[in-house]
Amino acid sequence: MRFRAAGPDDAAACAPLVFASGIREFGYFLGAPEARCIAFLNDAFRSRHGRFSWRRHRVGVADDGTVLAVMAIQDGSRTLLDDVHVVWALLRFFGLGGTLGRLLRGVVLETELPAPKRAQILVAHCATGDAHRGRGIFSALLDDALRAGVLPSDGSRAVVLDVLVSNVRAKALYERLGFVALARSRKPSRWLPAGLESIRMRLERRS
Repeated sequence: MRFRAAGPDDAAACAPLVFASGIREFGYFLGAPEARCIAFLNDAFRSRHGRFSWRRHRVGVADDGTVLAVMAIQDGSRTLLDDVHVVWALLRFFGLGGTLGRLLRGVVLETELPAPKRAQILVAHCATGDAHRGRGIFSALLDDALRAGVLPSDGSRAVVLDVLVSNVRAKALYERLGFVALARSRKPSRWLPAGLESIRMRLERRS
């Protein structure tokens, strides 16, 4: 297995994984069947811009080139225009009539999953293919990003991620990888659907 930056040609393999990383979140935000959500993510992944772009992702691949895992790295100092790119991606894919409701749901979702601050780097879209889970692939993908300098290992920037409160298994994995839960600064939005309450975690150590 090897690790590398993603490319636009990885869209078909990565879009289902990105969706799997946040089935409830994407289901709420996009308000569409799974296949339609994945098609949108496929389209957005091929773009050079925005939080869903291939330029924000790294992948773990098998010796034959099959993508096994994906992870996005969102640098808070470079996300200023992300919301603009999301609006454009929604308009392109869903049209004007299908965009407004999704934007409103996106605003609600972002109260729970805020964009990273300038001093933060957000790790997102973390997923491993069903057949390859439990083999330490995501841990290796994270380690590779730290070794390659894509993620800072010296504490100069805060590396954070979000996990659903209900996803106890994923939270336990992140804790083993050195992430610790941060205290909430406010209650969840009253408009946030049940099941989408999340915990933000910060990387404290990686041995």
